[in-house]
Amino acid sequence: MAERKGPAPAADGGEPGFERSLARLEAIVASMEQGDQPLEQSLALFEEGVALARALETQLQAAEMKVEALVRGTAGEPAIVPFEPPADEP
Repeated sequence: MAERKGPAPAADGGEPGFERSLARLEAIVASMEQGDQPLEQSLALFEEGVALARALETQLQAAEMKVEALVRGTAGEPAIVPFEPPADEP
């Protein structure tokens, strides 16, 4: 089974989407956990995984900054609004 050398480009030709990159990272982790690749392929997968993890972290930080910019008080000062996930229904 041939592994890709990077995340597939987004449909618009730009950066791959967050979900697509995360899915690729999860696939790399699962593949590496099997431990049946030759050393060279494992190193290539590890390198790709590290690059994806860094890109995902950057995307998350950008999203966090955007949310913080959107959530401001009436005078323009930042307002910290804690995130509360929806309660699970029984």
